[in-house]
Amino acid sequence: MLNLLRNLDRRLIFLIMGLAVAVPVLMRFEPPSEVTMMDQNVFNAIEELPDGSRVLLSFDFDPGSQGELLPMAMSFTRHLAEKRHKIYFMCLWPLGEPFIEDAMKLLQEEYPDLQYGTDYMSFGYKPGGEAVIKNIIVDWKQLFITDSRKQDLNEIPMTKKLKSAKAMNLFISISAGDPGTKQWIQYAANPAGIAMVSGCTGVQAPLFYPYIPEPLTGLLAAIKGAAGYEKIMIEHYPSLKTPEFVKARFSSTAAQQRMGPQFVAHLLMVALIIMGNIIFFVDRSRGATR
Repeated sequence: MLNLLRNLDRRLIFLIMGLAVAVPVLMRFEPPSEVTMMDQNVFNAIEELPDGSRVLLSFDFDPGSQGELLPMAMSFTRHLAEKRHKIYFMCLWPLGEPFIEDAMKLLQEEYPDLQYGTDYMSFGYKPGGEAVIKNIIVDWKQLFITDSRKQDLNEIPMTKKLKSAKAMNLFISISAGDPGTKQWIQYAANPAGIAMVSGCTGVQAPLFYPYIPEPLTGLLAAIKGAAGYEKIMIEHYPSLKTPEFVKARFSSTAAQQRMGPQFVAHLLMVALIIMGNIIFFVDRSRGATR
């Protein structure tokens, strides 16, 4: 047996690793996971707002980071819709705008009672990075004249009386870099004294820990944080676990499903490392006795 394992063809190992990744994806496997205090804080920040509160949701990422960030973006969208908050979409990255359109399609399909302009709307992308934030925190309509659909803001119910971003009850930034969460903290949440939560890539998370608990109430770090948030969402809104949501284009358990291949692949890697060390020590002990 040891001889067989010692001479195992590396191509077979690659095949087994491929299966370890592919099978959980096909089976929609959701590994066991624990909800962290940070995940719970993010959920509470949205859940405890009075229904109908104004929330600014900024998609500050592009396709390169969508594997980590898109599931949490859709979870934020669903949570805000469940609470009937007024959702103001925008983005500081040009390639973030298609994801806003995806989020609004999700709202149209899953929450048809919500109407554009009354319950949610999009400002789309505006170049300028941190300068955009500095402007809208003072006078929104000085920078934005229309929404992403070229409608006059004065003719849209949600923006008719909107003066500045200080009218928001919560800021949410889903961030892959700069401009993103850091700029929203420095130029919006801090000066305006408004609470904020964020979702970010794994490499960014340590940079934002100093801002917790104020002004950053909570932080979702990468796909692990997104999976924890999904788990809390399903506990409070059981309908999100029905096939209609789980098998939707943007699944309500997308992050948990993406944790599956990682979980199985990591277990396989640990098993291979242990097996390799066992063979090494057995061979060394046999050599020492000869």
